[in-house]
Amino acid sequence: MPYADFQGCRRGKRLYARLPLFSRLRVALAGVVFITGCTTLAPQYERPEMEMPASFRFEPAVVAATADTAWWQQYGDPVLDELIASALANNYSVEIAAANVEQALGIVTQTRSALYPQLGYGASGEELRSPDTGLVAAIPNFPNPQDTYQAFLSASWELDLWGRIRNLSEAAQASMLATEEARRGVILTLVSSVADSYITLRGLDEQLAVSKETLKAYGEFVHLYELQYKYGQSSLMTVVQAQSQYETAAAQIPQIESQIAQLENVLSVLLGRNPGEIPRGKSISEMVPPVAPSGLPSTLLERRPDLMQAEQALIASNAQIGAAKALYFPTISLTGALGSTSSSLSDLFQGSTRTWNYAGQVVGPIFTFGAVSGQVAQAEAAQRAALASYKLAVQNAFADVDNALVSNQKIGEQLEAQKRLVKALAEYERLAKLQYDGGYVPYSTVLQAQQSLFPAELALAALRASVLTSSADIYKAMGGGWINEADKLIGRAAPAVDAVDGAPPLF
Repeated sequence: MPYADFQGCRRGKRLYARLPLFSRLRVALAGVVFITGCTTLAPQYERPEMEMPASFRFEPAVVAATADTAWWQQYGDPVLDELIASALANNYSVEIAAANVEQALGIVTQTRSALYPQLGYGASGEELRSPDTGLVAAIPNFPNPQDTYQAFLSASWELDLWGRIRNLSEAAQASMLATEEARRGVILTLVSSVADSYITLRGLDEQLAVSKETLKAYGEFVHLYELQYKYGQSSLMTVVQAQSQYETAAAQIPQIESQIAQLENVLSVLLGRNPGEIPRGKSISEMVPPVAPSGLPSTLLERRPDLMQAEQALIASNAQIGAAKALYFPTISLTGALGSTSSSLSDLFQGSTRTWNYAGQVVGPIFTFGAVSGQVAQAEAAQRAALASYKLAVQNAFADVDNALVSNQKIGEQLEAQKRLVKALAEYERLAKLQYDGGYVPYSTVLQAQQSLFPAELALAALRASVLTSSADIYKAMGGGWINEADKLIGRAAPAVDAVDGAPPLF
């Protein structure tokens, strides 16, 4: 316990001791709550110290303060914006995550309720007939059978002197907050997955268009060479070579169409729909990649939901140590009842039938043969595991951001090189065809040029999509306040995480 808190507890106890007897009785319950609040056996939590890099290794030269904005709108595709809004409103994973938060909030309320007196009521009625012998037979006019009616109010209260219940409440609240961060992580993954899948789908659309255009051109070549062969201007080998090239391009189309259909099904599930077609918006070449968000490595601790979830798990495990250590000390409970007991239901609430009782109970361990020490050892080991998990999550987060940044940078460079390659191969094909038509080279030269150009064009379409998806991966890796912007699109009230603040204070 911090020294300042310890001094505050001592001053409060001295003030309570100076009060007159009547005043002490009036504030007894409040005094007990105050005094119990001065004791806790859990280690004081502090965020673990970690070595933070000064900056990201591959941070781009141009960044913008876009970490707290709806970054997907920078693509400039209204269809993508609508798909993300629909996914947030209808995705079942988001709904499951929200329900998990509500469940965790209920556990917090249930655990915290043990800090306060529990009130109840009861009523009973009984008719008892005794044998007509002995004392019953000896007493004239002894009522037999006998009726008994009772009605009472009961109260019980466990005094949390050692902080067991408060530590359990703190652990439950931290677990609830971890569940809320898990819900935010689902939103982060969902938005990124919809953006990635849609952009990849548009990339496949472009590959399909390239394949169909290439197939059309190859078909014209086949028809041309068949006519030339018919009139003796070309050999059969040239016709067969052209046909083989045509079929090679034709075989690509069903494969791409299958990938498109499967990706549409993936998107449909993300949108909370049955499998079906997905609307299209802008082409890959028309989309604008978002600018990388600005930020320092240290800000990841407050921006990434998985890191905040890991920290809340560490806080919960820290509190569990205090709850386990409190089992070494006695449990003090107060119970009481106030009611009426009567042999006649009509007289049940008369003054003469009133009854009451109160009691105190102290229960503590003497020899447990490791039952308590074992729980303490478990809690301490769980705390060490949670600490290591948190540190590992932080290091993985740094790696995720660096991987996303370097991937975006290098894919951009690769895209520019691929553009130059396609341009050169297209010129090579054009020149080869001119030389073949002029009789300077065999058709195998044209075939070789086409065999190089077609896959290069498909790779170019895929790289255009990869540049755009790599931008989404940066925002996913860095997290940020944009998750709150996405949360606003869900279309229903967010889980009442702050409702716990409206509960009575822990002490």
